[in-house]
Amino acid sequence: MLVLTLAGCAGPAASAQPAETTQVAMAKSYKFDPATIQVPVGATVTWTNQDNFTHDVHLLGGSDWRSKPLPPGESVSYTFAQAGEYAYECTFHPQNMKGKVIVAAP
Repeated sequence: MLVLTLAGCAGPAASAQPAETTQVAMAKSYKFDPATIQVPVGATVTWTNQDNFTHDVHLLGGSDWRSKPLPPGESVSYTFAQAGEYAYECTFHPQNMKGKVIVAAP
């Protein structure tokens, strides 16, 4: 029984790891999927709206970059030129839609 409990606890911790991808979906249910990604410096990340509602992407932490509103089916891309952690949100749904891009130096 103890082993099953520990194994059940390992699952969520593993899913908290950043995904190594440059593609993020604005999935149904008001979320970014995956919520946290890791890319190398110079990578271009593309967000695609797969929901039924308009969303956008706004980099937080002093950045002034914000996408235009993206109706269902549209995409936007941004190239990350410097290492660091970049939090972002959908300004239409900031209470639910938050994400992070971790940009790793070579």
